[in-house]
Amino acid sequence: MNRFKIQTVGFFVLRIGLALVFLWFGTQQILHPDKWTALVPIWAHVSFLTVKQLVLLNGVLEIVAAIFLILNFWTRIVALLLALHLFGTAFSFGLNPTGVRDFGLAMSTLALFFLGPNKL
Repeated sequence: MNRFKIQTVGFFVLRIGLALVFLWFGTQQILHPDKWTALVPIWAHVSFLTVKQLVLLNGVLEIVAAIFLILNFWTRIVALLLALHLFGTAFSFGLNPTGVRDFGLAMSTLALFFLGPNKL
């Protein structure tokens, strides 16, 4: 397998893998919003939406973003928005297993932003 083909497959695996992660998290937020409300940062409580509505809205947006990534549609824009979202999430959790995991996902999503869409 030539180098170009391996890189193309690598980009595809990264994009689809991240999309499936966001699809899972978004679905869980819609199906079980009460399990997620405790994770909403204090500063978000000043919104005109309830905490549960914020969780549901976030779930819907993550599902839409995941679908866009799967379809390779607006890949760079979606990846940048998701990376910024995840950096905020990671920093709100701080240095604990969840924050470190989200930081890793944010860096991977940022890499997808720089790589952009691919042919697969």
